[in-house]
Amino acid sequence: MTLIALASINLAAYCLYWLDKQAARRNDWRVSERMLLTVAVAGGSLGALAACYVHRHKTRKEPFRTLLLAIVTFHVGLVVATILTDPELPSLLDGWAAIS
Repeated sequence: MTLIALASINLAAYCLYWLDKQAARRNDWRVSERMLLTVAVAGGSLGALAACYVHRHKTRKEPFRTLLLAIVTFHVGLVVATILTDPELPSLLDGWAAIS
């Protein structure tokens, strides 16, 4: 369930960044940077980062780029910390070692 929620928010973030890029090309109404970063903080940081680089959107804009990279770093650190503090980690590693 958690993976489905994370995949959904990352897909939504990717689409939101893509829509903002399309609006920028048409000189149309834009999504605010605050909203783009809020979606990233809410769990869509990897989708946001992917959209930035695939569509070359906001890759040179500071401090936006630095804030997005900080959010991604925080999320990756959170995942790593969660995995490393999981009480089932030793049995999971033993299972992976047995497969090798």
